[in-house]
Formats: sequence, structure tokens, C-alpha cells
Amino acid sequence: MTDRSTTMTVTLTVDGRSHEIEVEPRTTLLDTLRERLGVTSAKKGCDHGQCGSCTVLLDGRRHLTCLTLAVQQDDAEITTAAGLAGVDATAHGDPSLTALDEAELHPVQQAFVDRDALQCGYCTPGQVCSAVGVLDEIAQGHASHVTDDLEEGLDGGAPLTRDEIRERMSGNLCRCGAYPNIVDAICQAAGDPPPDRVAEAEIVSGAGDGGAR
Repeated sequence: MTDRSTTMTVTLTVDGRSHEIEVEPRTTLLDTLRERLGVTSAKKGCDHGQCGSCTVLLDGRRHLTCLTLAVQQDDAEITTAAGLAGVDATAHGDPSLTALDEAELHPVQQAFVDRDALQCGYCTPGQVCSAVGVLDEIAQGHASHVTDDLEEGLDGGAPLTRDEIRERMSGNLCRCGAYPNIVDAICQAAGDPPPDRVAEAEIVSGAGDGGAR
């Protein structure tokens, strides 16, 4: 039972549903989501802000939930990967397969499916939320470390290049190594169709000319 003498009341809106809960001041937002609200789409990986698995959208911007305290985010609006598809994960713990099947996927989620941008899937919710945040940052003209012209990047919209995507997604690790397909998926979601990897492989192998060269 929670000792109210050592807790604080916070209100969090998660995937469109408001929750008022008592938490200890030391409790991270990640633990609050997973242990108190049953929202497990935000994954606990390193718990040190180094892997990106816990990424959600916090008031519209991507954020690492393992590095922030829940009490710091009172009245915040949080969107998880489940919420991007309009599924309320807090209604019944993790979204059921039925709920996900009936949901209309966010364009980034659909692109991840289309481009096979996952393997084990553990990092995928964080990758998806981070990708949504990346596309918004680019649309707003926020420069990155690899933006050639900082003034152009900030004032005219940073160009969407594969290097830009790689740099901005570098905080999200994938131990399965699905990085090329993740970049492809983000390009697709941004309206810039990536190359056909199967066709490329056939060209390299010589399959398109009747055999290997």
C-alpha cells in the first residue's frame, strides 16, 4: 500500500485518457507508465537513457521516459506507440491483438510494417515514437549535427536525407540490426519512397540477367 505521506499526486494524460495517481517523487515516468498504468509499449532497456527503447511523445516531442521523474510531468500529455494507432493501452494493459487489428496504423507504423523495419520488435515502439518526432523536427526546420547549412536548416526546413535520418535516430538502438529498413520506413513515411532492396539485390547478384556474374 502506498504511503501518502511520501507521495505526490500527478495527473498524466496517456493516449488520450487522463489518470490521477499517487507516486513517490523518485519514480521515473517509465516505471509509472509500466508498473502503475500497465502501459508496456514503452520498453525498459538500459534504464540509463542510452538505448531509446522507452521513447514516447511527451507534449508532442520525443522523450526518454527513463530519464524523467513522473512528478516533473504533472499535467503532461503522453502518446505511446499504441496511442499513435488510436489504441488506449491503459484501458486493459497491453493492447489486445484484436484492438490492434482493428486500429488504423499511423503512417510511420504502416511504413515499419511495409518495409519490414523490425525483427524481435522489442525496440520498435521506441523507434516508431522517435521516428514520428524526427519527422516533426525536420518539418519544423530543426537542424542536426549533420545539417550542412544551419541557417537554411533552421529557417527553411532541414532537408530530408538518409544521413539526417541516421543522425537523428542514432539514439535508438536495434540489437537485431534492422537499421537499413528503419531508415527506409522513415523515408516512406515522409513521402520519399526508398529503393527496392529486392531489385537492388537481384542487380548485384546478376539475377536480373539470368544468373550471377
